[in-house]
Parts: sequence; structure tokens; C-alpha cells
Amino acid sequence: MEKYLCVLGIESSCDETGVALVDVHGNHLPVLLAHALYSQIEMHQAYGGVVPELASRDHIRRVLPLTEQVLAESDRTLADVDVVAFTRGPGLAGALLVGAGVACALGAALGKPVLGVHHLEGHLLSPFLSADPPQFPFVALLVSGGHTQLMQVDGVGRYLILGETIDDAAGEAFDKSAKLLGLGYPGGPALAKLAQSGYPTAFKLPRPLLHSDNLDFSFAGLKTAVMVQAKKCAAAQNCGVEALPTETLAGLAASTQAAIVEVLVKKSLAALKQTQLQRLVVAGGVGANRNLREQLNAECARRGVRVHYPELHLCTDNGAMIAMAAAMRLQSGQQKASEVYAFDVKPRWPLDAIGA
Repeated sequence: MEKYLCVLGIESSCDETGVALVDVHGNHLPVLLAHALYSQIEMHQAYGGVVPELASRDHIRRVLPLTEQVLAESDRTLADVDVVAFTRGPGLAGALLVGAGVACALGAALGKPVLGVHHLEGHLLSPFLSADPPQFPFVALLVSGGHTQLMQVDGVGRYLILGETIDDAAGEAFDKSAKLLGLGYPGGPALAKLAQSGYPTAFKLPRPLLHSDNLDFSFAGLKTAVMVQAKKCAAAQNCGVEALPTETLAGLAASTQAAIVEVLVKKSLAALKQTQLQRLVVAGGVGANRNLREQLNAECARRGVRVHYPELHLCTDNGAMIAMAAAMRLQSGQQKASEVYAFDVKPRWPLDAIGA
């Protein structure tokens, strides 16, 4: 690759529009120049979840103004951009098409190559944007939306999946449990906030697959157990679940969070033991959970294991992780940018099929 590259990254896989610019100098770690993010949470709250068509339309409105903002903040122009990267998948098809279409149109107009990026690889490599970036190899706990995976990461594009969810992921367990408790959208952060005032041992909830002989995850049964427990409490007090006392709801939230976190922590420690690695990377939206970070930090400190996270503001979907992943793939020689501007997207795209 060239000694110097300027990579523009566009993220539009779901309900956040993100744009970022990174600089690549030789073999040095890419540097984030600027990034901008627009969240659609307020728009989707009225519907209790993401409405795909509304998400796509909003991406159309936001992506170019955000691009202009990033260029202005980094004191760059479109002429300075060497590669335009975009999220190719997985995600909502319509939303992905917006980012892909804008990126390829920009590339064609500028005569610059484009590069489609795997959304989960963006999350996986996002800790390299932090003040304390990791070093290869490491074990990664990827907890993003509908994905919960443990993998051994030996380098860019060199990923061995050790375990993954077989039904509901950790993020889905947070969101669905929050919805059952009437906490609204987005559910995960609301449940975590309520859990701060509850007792994690208030209710006995299952830890699915905690003692299995593998590193897979299953959280569907936990969601069902939360529903059953909530209905029992509501029947006992002759009210609806949403009308339960705050103390009861907080106990349910704290117990739910405790169950999810315990499974994530113990499976992560088992993966470290299995691989004999001494470095753990945690990435994805659930990686921002304070209780998860506290417990992982404590357990890993006892074992002399280093733990790395993305900065809190980069745990959600963002353009910085897409630009960073593209830059690192180019830098490592794993992939070349293309000057073919016909594009497709991959709403379903397993991380271990990233080369396909």
C-alpha cells in the first residue's frame, strides 16, 4: 500500500449514521482525525423499536451533512480522500444500501477506490482507536446487538470463532427483558440504569449454558424466565408488570443484568484459559455496560490478564470503527480497495465468511 492514505468511513447499518476520517502512515496505527454521529433513537422511541424504512430515509438525510462536518473538523476536503469505506453488512438491507450507494457514488465522482467493511469487524477492531490499544493476539468478546461471540484474534482478518450465541444474544436479552418490564426503547441502557438501584440477588434467574463444555451462549431461556417472574410478581400484587413497585422492577433488572454478566465473564475467562492468551478485548454496545466492565476488570486483574475496550462513545455503531477497520485491512494487505463502483450489501454476513 501507499505510505500515506486518508480513509473516509461511512456507517449506516441500523439506527445510527456515522462518518469518520482516519489517516494511515506506513505501518503505524491509523489515526482518527474526526468523526460525527447521528442517532435515530428519539425517532424510533415512538414505535418501541427500529422501523427499517424510517431508518433508511433518515440515513439519506444525515450522511452528506455529517461528511461535510467531518471534513471541516479535520481540515480536509474530498480531494484529500484516498479511499471511501462503507459498511457492507450485516444490518438492515435498506439502511446498508444508503451508505453503500453514497460511498460508491463519492468514489466514482472522485475517481477514488471504495471498500466494503464487515460491521462486526469494525466493532472488533474499534479498541485500536482507544488510548490503550491492544496488541495481537488476543481473545475477543464481541457483544453487539444480535451478536455474542468469543473468538481468537491472531491479526487482521485472522479470526477463529471459539463460541457464539445459538439463539438470543446478550444485547437481545437486555433489550427484550427491558421491554417485558415496560422500560421502553432502547431497552439495554434503561435496564442497566434501573439495575443500579436493585439487588442482583433479588430473584433467582438461570445462567444458560454456564456449565456447558463449550463456549457457546444462549439467552432465550433467560428472557422467558424474566417474563415468568415478572408475571408472578404482577399477579401477587394484582397489577400489571409496568405498575410494579420500583423496588421490584429494579430487583428484576439487577438480577437480569447479573445473570447476563456472569455468563459473559465466565465464558470469557474460559476462552482465555483454553487459548492460553493473556489479553482480552471487549467490543460492541454491551461492552459499555458498567457492571460487565467492573467484573471483567476484577477477574482479569486476579489472573494478570490485560483487558481492552473501545472508548465509551465508540461502543455504539459509528463511522470511526468502519474507517479504522478499512485502514487496517489495507495496511495489512488483507484486502484491496476497488474501483468497481457496482455494489451489493450483505444483511446476513457471518464474520467467519468475511472473505466471501
